[in-house]
Amino acid sequence: MRSFRMRHVVAAASAIALAASLAACAPDAGDDIAAPPQVEASLPDDTRAQLQSAVETAVAASGASGALVGVWAPWAGEWVAGVGTVSPGGAAVDGSDTFKAGVVTRAMTCDILYGLAHEGTVKLGDPVTNYVPGLPEGEDATLESLCDSTSGIASYGDLLSARLLANPERVWNPRELIAYGIGRGGDTTGGASFADSDTGYVLLGLALENAAGKPAATLLQEYVFDPVGMDASALPAVAGAELHGLWSPNAEDGTVACAAPLDLTDLSPSAGYTASGVESDLDDLGRYTRALATGARAYDATGRFEDALPAAADGPSWFTAAGGTYQAGTLIGQYGAIPGYLTAAFADRNSGMTVVVVLNDSRASATLVRSLAWQLASIASKVPAASGQTAPEAGLPWTAEEMAAQVASAAVCPVP
Repeated sequence: MRSFRMRHVVAAASAIALAASLAACAPDAGDDIAAPPQVEASLPDDTRAQLQSAVETAVAASGASGALVGVWAPWAGEWVAGVGTVSPGGAAVDGSDTFKAGVVTRAMTCDILYGLAHEGTVKLGDPVTNYVPGLPEGEDATLESLCDSTSGIASYGDLLSARLLANPERVWNPRELIAYGIGRGGDTTGGASFADSDTGYVLLGLALENAAGKPAATLLQEYVFDPVGMDASALPAVAGAELHGLWSPNAEDGTVACAAPLDLTDLSPSAGYTASGVESDLDDLGRYTRALATGARAYDATGRFEDALPAAADGPSWFTAAGGTYQAGTLIGQYGAIPGYLTAAFADRNSGMTVVVVLNDSRASATLVRSLAWQLASIASKVPAASGQTAPEAGLPWTAEEMAAQVASAAVCPVP
């Protein structure tokens, strides 16, 4: 597994080779990324043992056959690993396996928005109808409100879940997905509160395609993958993840059939598109999340994460949402579920500490993988500094033990 620093060198070299072919308005490649330097070492054995135990517990609790996990503490080292098997009875998970990044795609779609706004192609306050005419509702939605999930447009995901399980390979037109969401009406007063909306991110992606005159896959390449040096990431036309995606149905007695999951690996990326369609690997997603949190790119606006709203009405004050991300204390990132996967990716805006974790069964709620990521972050935040390095002050507003209890509460399958 290549480290962040090695990937930086590769990305910088690639930038020189690509400079002549990239459009003049597109962001430069990975040589523009400035983030805290990563110590080239493995995390201490005792830290890795704690992390491994936490992930193994979550794998069992979620019904997953395996997991991918990356933890990077710039002052101490890293741990990138596969846990379990890619499918029941399958090969062992390798730390370089690809997977569906899922809802982290939301933040990437907002990256495109801020990149195009930085160039003057769009304005954050532009009505979405400037670029997607003919919407039955949503005339008051702006591009920024779609990114922030404050537009009031409802989600389509739960409405289509049964269809996705029954026919995962079906190809969806983005306008179909948008129609399902808008047809449900709004679940908030636009701009008044946060309500995560997959419909909103698909609509934002379609608007940005029309504004730039390029498909979403190309925009992601230019504004997200190339600038960060993400050579294993794409918005593919056909699913190709190496880590299988599973979903455990109910058994006849009503319990979760943890030993007999459905395989949803072939779920079409079009079902999530610019809300959740990207595929990636740990190294790519780790670099991405770190760049996102630390504001490493030229078009990372300082105001993107300001004026954040509560992520949940009954949640703690330190858990907020803005700019296509969640903020938890000093962490910025995303988490959520798509059919087959639970994914979480967070990085510390100050230290650059980064956690990415993927569980390959989506039957449990996304709370489980969020709690696991925060548990891993708490463990990593306290790791001693390597020789010649200085550890940052640990200041996360939760403990690893508290998050372990939340993982246990969210379990859908027995933990040995």
